[in-house]
Amino acid sequence: MKIIFLGTPEFAVPILEMLNQEYEVVLVVTKKDSYGSHNKLIMSPVKLKANELNIPVFQPETLKDNYEELFKYNADCLITAAYGLFIPSAVLNNFKFNINVHGSLLPKRRGGAPIQRAILEGDLKTGVTIMQMSKKMDAGLMYAKKEIDILPSDNSTTLFLKLSIIGRDLLKETLPSIFNYENKGIPQNEEEATFSYVLTKEEEIIDFNKNSLDIFNQVRAFALVPGAYFKYKDQPYKVLECKIVDDNSDLLPGTIISLKKQMLIKTKDKAISILKIKPAGKKLMDINNFLNGQRIFKENDII
Repeated sequence: MKIIFLGTPEFAVPILEMLNQEYEVVLVVTKKDSYGSHNKLIMSPVKLKANELNIPVFQPETLKDNYEELFKYNADCLITAAYGLFIPSAVLNNFKFNINVHGSLLPKRRGGAPIQRAILEGDLKTGVTIMQMSKKMDAGLMYAKKEIDILPSDNSTTLFLKLSIIGRDLLKETLPSIFNYENKGIPQNEEEATFSYVLTKEEEIIDFNKNSLDIFNQVRAFALVPGAYFKYKDQPYKVLECKIVDDNSDLLPGTIISLKKQMLIKTKDKAISILKIKPAGKKLMDINNFLNGQRIFKENDII
């Protein structure tokens, strides 16, 4: 079975590794390289792994009109995992099998950010669905699902890793029954469909006028990248870990309650204790290390 694999982030790497071991991956398609600070070239995790495995890589700006390369390999199957770009019907129609590894329990949380939004919106469970790709976003037949709990200790980074491994194993288990046509898939219930669109930069900003649970979930949803943040004296501070602390005071939201062995900030209903912080241009620090060296934050100031 010849496979073309489409994926971009770390989530897709274990899946690519498994497919390369079990089948013949003839081409990897991933998003274009980007440039970071100091004009440093950044390749996607999937491209780095494909190069390591000596698999040809194709990086189109879009597949809308630039997809002829995919037809040169006589592949039987197209498999995607967090590719990040729209795949037109003209591509899907040229393969016997079109399979996607989606990081939610479909039909809930279709779209590009199901894992982050599951945390952001306080879901207690999530999972992976192996599905058939279709023209409509994440609406194809479902071949298999696996559910897991979202733990309070999870953030988007840890949950991506968990679901990546679950997706890899579930795909490996399910592919034989798809390829021999025993598993024909079941349709999704459109009445239960919900959508999880890509997160915006505005959603990274922490608003201490919100409830503590909302802020706690926001920090987890954006950790470790790109990181939720607040501004104090015009400087951004990313918060990568925090906890909720009971506080019944009538202080205004955003008030710095304490800087003694903790950074405790009043919220709408309780308070948030910041555990890990990253000032602009500096490394990530445990809060005790940060407080030992800082002279900027003052108790009773309002953020």
